[in-house]
Amino acid sequence: MMRQYELVEKVTGYKKDADEAILNKAYVYAMQKHGSQMRANGDPYFSHPLEVAAILTDLRLDEETIAAALLHDTIEDTDATRKEIDAIFGEKIGFLVEGLTKLKRLDLVSKKAEQAENLRRLLLAISDDVRVLLVKLADRLHNMRTLGHMPPDKRKRIAAETMEIYAPLAGRIGMHGMREELEELAFRHVNPEAYDMVTTKLAGLGEINRDLVSTITAELAHKLEKEGIKATVRSRQKRAFSVFRKMENKQLSLEQLSDLYGFRIIVDTVEDCYRTLGVVHTTWQMVPARFKDFISTPKQNDYRSIHTTVIGPSRQRIELQIRTWQMHEVAEYGIAAHTLYKDGKAGGDAGGTAFASLRRTIAQLAEGVNPEEFLEHTKLELFLDQVFCFTPKGRIIALPRGATPIDFAYAVHTDVGNTCVGCKINGRIMPVITELKNGDEVEIIRSKAQTPPAAWESVVVTGKARASIRRATRDAIRKQYAGLGSRILERAFARAGKTFDAEMLAGALPRLARETVDDALADVGRGELASVDVIRAVFPDYKDERVNHRAPTREEGWFGLKAGAGMLFRIPGSRRSRKPANGDGKAIPIRGASGDLPVRFSPNGGAVPGDRIVGILTPGEGITIYPIQSPELTQFDDMPERWLDVRWDIEEGSSERFPARIKVVAINEPGTLAAIAEVMANNDANIQNLAMQRTAPDFMDMVFDIEVWDLNHLNRILRQLTAKPVVSRAERIVGRDEAA
Repeated sequence: MMRQYELVEKVTGYKKDADEAILNKAYVYAMQKHGSQMRANGDPYFSHPLEVAAILTDLRLDEETIAAALLHDTIEDTDATRKEIDAIFGEKIGFLVEGLTKLKRLDLVSKKAEQAENLRRLLLAISDDVRVLLVKLADRLHNMRTLGHMPPDKRKRIAAETMEIYAPLAGRIGMHGMREELEELAFRHVNPEAYDMVTTKLAGLGEINRDLVSTITAELAHKLEKEGIKATVRSRQKRAFSVFRKMENKQLSLEQLSDLYGFRIIVDTVEDCYRTLGVVHTTWQMVPARFKDFISTPKQNDYRSIHTTVIGPSRQRIELQIRTWQMHEVAEYGIAAHTLYKDGKAGGDAGGTAFASLRRTIAQLAEGVNPEEFLEHTKLELFLDQVFCFTPKGRIIALPRGATPIDFAYAVHTDVGNTCVGCKINGRIMPVITELKNGDEVEIIRSKAQTPPAAWESVVVTGKARASIRRATRDAIRKQYAGLGSRILERAFARAGKTFDAEMLAGALPRLARETVDDALADVGRGELASVDVIRAVFPDYKDERVNHRAPTREEGWFGLKAGAGMLFRIPGSRRSRKPANGDGKAIPIRGASGDLPVRFSPNGGAVPGDRIVGILTPGEGITIYPIQSPELTQFDDMPERWLDVRWDIEEGSSERFPARIKVVAINEPGTLAAIAEVMANNDANIQNLAMQRTAPDFMDMVFDIEVWDLNHLNRILRQLTAKPVVSRAERIVGRDEAA
C-alpha cells in the first residue's frame, strides 16, 4: 500500500506546483473515515481509494482529481457529508466526490429504470467535469483487478456491467489501454470457458510465432533506419477478448484469423508517419480495403494513427499502426493525455474534441423520454465503431458503422431527419436505407409534409435517430387520436345539449386525472376515457337521461336479430344477396384443383383474386383455398401431402365475387352503421354477415363478411372506410375467427 509521502512525491514529480496540503489532508481524512472497514479480500478498505489514486497518478492527473479519488467513497460508505467535504477541501473537490456517489449500485439485474437513473446521474456529472469519469473508471479498474474475492453471482453481474457500460465509456474518451484491460478482466468472468480456451490457444501460438514476430520487428526497424527515419517498432499479441470478438463477428476459428499480431511504429513527426507509410507500401504488398488514415480524419475521441495491413515475410499478414509519440500518448490515455491536465487547468472544458463529442452524446441521450430508452440508447451510442461522412458543404458527420442516410439526417438536425424523404450519396439518388461508407458525401432531400415512418426505427442504428422517430411516431398517432377524440366529444356534447369547446377541458383536467387537454382528447380517441365522463367533469351537475340501450352481443346480428347459420342481410342500394361461395361447394375458377372435387374457401376470412393462395386437400370433403399468409396453414405444416399448388383462373371482366372478412372499429353513435353501409353500397360490395360488439363506452367493433371482385376492390373499400370520421380503424382479417 502506497504511503502518504510516496503519493505526494509522485504527484509533485510531474506537477511541481501541486498543492501538497490538499493531498495530505485527503489522505489522512479518508484513512480516518474508513477506519476499520475491510474489503472482501481482507485488506483495509482504505487500500482501495489509495490504489484508485495511484492509477490516476500514472495518468499524471492534477491534485484535485487525486484528492477526489482518495475521498470518492466517503460520502457513500462513511458518515462524511458533502457540506463537510466542501468546508475542508473546497467546492470543486466536493462536486467531484458527489458526482461519484451513487444513489444505488449500478445493477444489471435490478429494474431497468433504476439502473438507467443511476447511469443518467453519472453521465450528467461527467458532462460538467470529465474528471468524474476518470476517477470512476480508475475505481472500476481496481475493483475489476480484485474481483476474484467476490461471490460468483456478484462477479458475473459486475463484469457484465463493466463490459456494457464502463469499457465503452473508456473507449469513447480515447483511453484504449484502460478499455482493453477492463474488457479483458470482464471477459474472464462473463464467459470463463471462452476466456480459458482463447488464452490457452494464444499462449501456444505465442510460443510457435516468437521467432517470426522478432524477425518482422527487426526487419521493419532496419528498413526505416536505412531510409533515415528515427522510429521505435513494437509488437504485441492481440488480447483474448479482442480475438474472441473477431471470431464471433466473422464466424471464424482462432486458427483462421490471420492478424493475431499487431505492430506499432512510433515516430517523431507527422511527416515521418507518411514517409514510413511509403517505405512500408513500397516494400510489401498492401491488403486492399485495409488502409485507414485517422491522422487526416481523426476519430471523435481524438484518436489519430495510420492503419494499414501488408503481406510481410513468410506471406504473413501484418497489421501496422503508424503514429507520433504525441498521438501514441493520446491513444493510450485519451482525455487524460491532454496538456490542459498537465498544466493543472483541469475542468469542464478539458479534453478537446473527445470531451465535446461525449458531451454531445450525453445531450442526445438526455432526449430519451423514459429510462428504458435512455439505457438502450446509451449502449447503442457507446459501443459502435464509426464511419465519417460529409455534408455537401464539407462538414464531417461521424456515425456508427452500419448507419444509413436516415441516421445522417438526424445527426445533422432532428428537423432534417423528420422531414427526410430521400437522399443522394456521392451525387446519386439512393435508398435511404443504404449503409454508408467512409468518405461518402450525403445530401438529404426534404419535404415539410413528411412524417418519419415507424418502420424506420428498425433500420436506424443511432440512439438519437431511434428516439426521434419514436417521438415523431408517438406525436403523429397522438395527433390522430386527439382529432378523433375531439370529434367524439363534439357529438357527445351535442347529444347532451351542450356546446363543445376544447378550452373548457382545461379546468376539468384535475377531475379527469390528465395533465393536458391533448392528453384528454387522445385518451378519448383511444377509448381509454369515456365521453360521458368528460361531460360530467366539465358539467358536474349533468345527468345522462337517455335510455341505456344494450348493444348487440357477438351472437346477435344487425339490429339485434339472431344471426343464424343461414341468415343473410341486404343493405339498401347494394347488389342482391346470394349464398356465399364458401358454403355450397360450388365450382370455383381455380387452376390446380381437380374438377371432380368440391372446392371451397377458408371459413375464416376467405380469399380474393390478388392473394397468393394454396389449396389444402381434405379427404371426403374436397379442397379448401387459403391465402398464403393465413395463420391457419400452420396446422398443416407436418402434412405436406395435403398441400396443392393452385392459382387463380379469372377471366378479365368476370363478375364473380369472392369472400373476405373485415373488422371495423367505429364510434358508437347513431348513424355510424349507415355511414359504413354507404361505403359498401357505393363500392358495390355484398355484405353476407355482420357481428357487432361494444368494446368501450364510445366504440363498437364490427366484423363484416363481404364479397368483392378482387384485392384492389377490397383495399379500396378499406381506404374509404378509414377516411370516414366515425371510423377509428378498418382492417382485413385473415385466418381468425372473429365473426359470429
